[in-house]
Amino acid sequence: MSEPTPVADVPVPGTTPPVVEPAPGAPPTATLTTSPVPVSGAQVVLERDGYRAELAAVGATLRALTFEGRDLVVPFAADQVRPGFRGALLAPWPNRVTDGRYERDGVEHQLALNEVERGHALHGLAHWADWTFDQAQAARASASFVLVPSDGYPWRLALSVVYELGDDGLTTTVTARNVGEGTAPYGTAPHPYLVAGEGRVDDWTFDLPAASYLEVTDDRLVPVGTRPVGDREGFDFREGHAIGDLFVDHAFTDLDFGPADGATADDTSADDRSADGTSADDTWADDTSGEAQGARVTATVTARDGHGVTMSWGRELPWVQVHTADRPEPENDRVGLAVEPMTCPPDAFNSGDDLVLLAPGESHTASWTITAF
Repeated sequence: MSEPTPVADVPVPGTTPPVVEPAPGAPPTATLTTSPVPVSGAQVVLERDGYRAELAAVGATLRALTFEGRDLVVPFAADQVRPGFRGALLAPWPNRVTDGRYERDGVEHQLALNEVERGHALHGLAHWADWTFDQAQAARASASFVLVPSDGYPWRLALSVVYELGDDGLTTTVTARNVGEGTAPYGTAPHPYLVAGEGRVDDWTFDLPAASYLEVTDDRLVPVGTRPVGDREGFDFREGHAIGDLFVDHAFTDLDFGPADGATADDTSADDRSADGTSADDTWADDTSGEAQGARVTATVTARDGHGVTMSWGRELPWVQVHTADRPEPENDRVGLAVEPMTCPPDAFNSGDDLVLLAPGESHTASWTITAF
């Protein structure tokens, strides 16, 4: 495999970025826009086999993804402040830390509360960071960001992400490495709003092979405990059914990953959820496709015309948050279905459930793929 061609350094706003020519025989570079810097940060556009992915540096965000001109996620404009968490990467925790408070090794930590109406710390610390695009090819790009120790999260993490288009769509691979002192609690997830086709969430069918969901309180969405999906009307998506006017803002688990290629169901284990020692450089391996990741689970959203979108991921993401995007603004209300594969459930910093613990020098990698059909 040829080495990725570096993109230009992000310049000071108002200046002209230097041009980096591909080395002889190297793959063509992606489209990179850095000057003037758009509101959502430097931009990279990837294209391959009918797919087009538009990436924004702020939050390492998937700003748009289309197949043959059809939206697969709810997009937003480059010069728009990202609506909420649409398309952002979530780290070092996904979902909520209740009251923004947790304890590690006998020390109580207090995070800033960015979900003011419910009083929680929501979706980590990386979603408004200005990530740096390090390398780009026509169908592959990487970005990185160093999370520095701060009040509430006193650990240093080097975060990197690789986006790659293939004939199976867009695969995103995120790696976190503890480059500081002390063992760091960690979790991650993406936050795309999937679009099946014409209409809104109410018009689509959803299929998710999950046997359990996490019950939460109605007012603050504080976790109560896992329940069988059959205990709540409409929450059993294992055979797929129309979403209709159902409200969902819940985490699902006990996912049916199926066996890895060449393995039996007995060979697969749900224990592969801790730091795996993979280096950030390993994310540039020749094969980061879904097939290389072993056993996978797939969520499917289908429009009335039979077209739709799938999202698949591996056992390093044993939870998935699903949200029907109920919003007071008509232009944002139920326009896409949030499907957020997660390394851990809401409030894992307190419960410890499936929480990744990164010792100094350790890293953790997770990936997911969005595909049109």
